[in-house]
Amino acid sequence: MPFNLREGDFDAIIFDCDGTLVDTAPTHFIAYREAFGSMGISVNWDWYESLLGLTPESLLDRYESEFGLKIPCPRAEVIERYSRAFRRNVDQLREIPAVAKVARAWKRIVPLAVASNGERENVLASLSATRLLDLFSTVVTAEDVHHGKPAPDLFLEAANRLGVAAKRCLVFEDSDEGMAAARAAEMRSFDIRRFLTYGESRILQLIDTVPI
Repeated sequence: MPFNLREGDFDAIIFDCDGTLVDTAPTHFIAYREAFGSMGISVNWDWYESLLGLTPESLLDRYESEFGLKIPCPRAEVIERYSRAFRRNVDQLREIPAVAKVARAWKRIVPLAVASNGERENVLASLSATRLLDLFSTVVTAEDVHHGKPAPDLFLEAANRLGVAAKRCLVFEDSDEGMAAARAAEMRSFDIRRFLTYGESRILQLIDTVPI
């Protein structure tokens, strides 16, 4: 296990979901590709990969600002298409073993939470599909707070639900936005990108084999 954790150094652990506990990026991309494709818009993996960690609303903002194009459908409709496509493919999801192992090892020692920029239904589907959901005392998602990451709201809400002071929480994250949120919440954090390498071949295989 690459993470050196010592009992007594913290009172709770808060995990991001997408890209931290669960390898969701390929499946999210496939879902966005389908939602955008239904409007005649193409998106590529390199562009999406640079925006991992954003909420769906923020991702649509970035698309419009970077390409100078207005999404031709109501945003709620686009997000619903994306969410339906994502949940249709949750059987493709896999846990990220090194981080899931931490959650399993510490479940009976300190309380655990998930704090994710994702939509609740998608986050719960991801955790259920990978059999991780029962490890956590609470799951906080974008619908539960006013501002997603990089604001600290998600992490602070998770700490509040766990009944643990923010400074006594340890965070596991995989995005710049998530790390900024942890700092803003005054929580210690692990950037798992320092310890893990992702399976590029798996990403490309999924993208190439799932049609729009």
